[in-house]
Amino acid sequence: MRQEHVQESDDSLPEHSEGIRVGRELLAATKPYVEESTARSWWLVGSTFALMILALTAAGLIQWWPLRLVFSVLGALLMVRAFITFHDYLHRAILTNSRVAYWLFHAFGALMLTPTRSWLASHNYHHGHVGQISEASVGAFPLITARMWREATPWQRFTYRAQRNPLVVLLSYPVVFGINITLLPLLKKPRKHLDSLTALVSHFALIAVVWVLGGFSTVFFVVLLPMTLASAMGSYLFFAQHSFRRMQIASPEAWSYYRGAMESSSYMRMNKMMQWFTGNIGYHHIHHLNVRIPFYRLPEAMADIPELQSPLVTTLAPGDIADCFRYALWDEDKQRMVSYREASA
Repeated sequence: MRQEHVQESDDSLPEHSEGIRVGRELLAATKPYVEESTARSWWLVGSTFALMILALTAAGLIQWWPLRLVFSVLGALLMVRAFITFHDYLHRAILTNSRVAYWLFHAFGALMLTPTRSWLASHNYHHGHVGQISEASVGAFPLITARMWREATPWQRFTYRAQRNPLVVLLSYPVVFGINITLLPLLKKPRKHLDSLTALVSHFALIAVVWVLGGFSTVFFVVLLPMTLASAMGSYLFFAQHSFRRMQIASPEAWSYYRGAMESSSYMRMNKMMQWFTGNIGYHHIHHLNVRIPFYRLPEAMADIPELQSPLVTTLAPGDIADCFRYALWDEDKQRMVSYREASA
């Protein structure tokens, strides 16, 4: 497959235009919302982790399987919220100077098969290259143009479609978190990724302990099912917010950090309950514009800043979910996302 030239951005941002703040001026408008309330951060982190542990404990102790299933699913939803707090901590948005937070989040990352070294490397790359054409899946799902697709070999087309297949999202617990984020970095650079080894040992040790205490059914409801659901939900949120029908891709020459945030990142509209469980990650265009805003201040920033109130929108509706997987290629001539069938026509 011919690789189209993609250059790294120098983070150049467009300036103020016709009364509407863009670029650096819009970024400056978000800076007041970076200010954190440590007490509020600890309350939200502490309550989330406490509820998650209680839900998973109930899933392990209760014997009636329908109720175990309810608590297992609840535990999975709380895992997603806990992961957003972990994600914010690594972005230095909350509790940056706390040693307690350091150990809490590093332990959580290990148990969730998200060692901090490999996660930070891939995720920071993603933030610096969102909205760019790339065959590689470094910190994100690959995205190529319709022209690159037509010039690709059958094997290259197969691997591209496989990486963006819904099954990868559904099986992200073993595939994305277990293999891509944890195992492969350890195999490639063992000395650099010892925390990946710690994560694998910690995760399987947890499974072993739960198995000894309650057998396979307890492992299923306390670890396997919630991890599968939480990983799939988290992976889909990440996928859909950078691979949706209305997204725009700038040319390498026109790309900027601002355009990556506002044109290649979505606002995922959800109800209040799902906003809570997903830690406001639906306000993704604002998060990409300024990663230092704590998750609980993202709605406030959107409500106060008019330029953030007309984002590209996607939802959790079945039609939008289908479109996120269907529209998988960027057509440079049509200047929009297209399906494989459209690109091949």
